[in-house]
Amino acid sequence: MASGSLVRGLLAWLAGALLLFTPLQPAWAQVHAHPDENGQEVVRSLESLRDLDYQSWQAVAYRTGPPGGPVTLRIVGYPGKVRLDHPTSLIVHSGRGTWTLDDITTANPKLATDGRDAAAEFNLSPLLADLHQNRPLRLELPGVFVELPVPPFVVGEWRSLPSWREG
Repeated sequence: MASGSLVRGLLAWLAGALLLFTPLQPAWAQVHAHPDENGQEVVRSLESLRDLDYQSWQAVAYRTGPPGGPVTLRIVGYPGKVRLDHPTSLIVHSGRGTWTLDDITTANPKLATDGRDAAAEFNLSPLLADLHQNRPLRLELPGVFVELPVPPFVVGEWRSLPSWREG
């Protein structure tokens, strides 16, 4: 009996040691890479968020091309329920900090000619350059929504995009 419990104890200790010393890879479950229609790599983070009025929005942050390129944030509402006017700057709040992101929607030919007007794009790079922690953000799009909360794990995904490599 004593040797059986000794073996079980030894196996439990070995399993614990393996778990403790196994290197973990960071998991970005929502960050994906795929080629665009021109064959360039697109790396994106896609998340559904709800504003304070319980309206659902898709927040898609993406980078096209090699690491170090600019990151764009696309906010998409449900077509027919919302109409986004351009240009409308996105206001981002975090603690005491406030940023105003330029509306670059009309620079995207696909969105500029989309008659549904349910999406807007913003240059996210200036914000990402200023963020040093994965703190929650609050997005404000004047005339559309007053507050769209962005949780820290999404901020972390966005911050990973400039240097993200598939591997």
